[in-house]
Amino acid sequence: MSLSASSVVLCRAPFGFPAGLPDWPRRAISLTRDFLDALVALKLLDRHDGRYCNTAETDLFLDRGKPTYVGGLLEMANSRLYHNWGLLTEALKTGRNQAEAKGSSDMFAALYADPKRLRGFLAAMSGSSLAPAQAIAAKFPWQNYKSFVDIGSAQGMLPATVARAHPHLSGAG
Repeated sequence: MSLSASSVVLCRAPFGFPAGLPDWPRRAISLTRDFLDALVALKLLDRHDGRYCNTAETDLFLDRGKPTYVGGLLEMANSRLYHNWGLLTEALKTGRNQAEAKGSSDMFAALYADPKRLRGFLAAMSGSSLAPAQAIAAKFPWQNYKSFVDIGSAQGMLPATVARAHPHLSGAG
């Protein structure tokens, strides 16, 4: 997703959008038609007779209340990655880290020291793990097994996806 498209997607968060659509008619007044039309152009919303609604994909992947939510990756990109890419020239000039571990050689120690950033990072890893987890759940011959363990599973996207798809399994992660 491009920077401009990601920026449009990310600026919806303070409004509780798209999960906030049940009360959309009341809230639409506060949002501009241009913003909503930008979301239509990005295929994140549909517009019918002047009313806006989620696309099927937006409903599936950008609703925080669903296990298929992948927005954590976009949120991490917005809060960490885009800023860090802006520091690339300085990193190339100095040869020094410009990201959260600035002044340190251990990025993960810096990440784990900040609970808010760590939560964002883990949510991003879960979001980026959904498609591979679905493929593993669908393609691996799970019928031949009774249990599994996913070592280093972060928030557990893989074991949760596999367990939902194969209720006969006992698993951990």
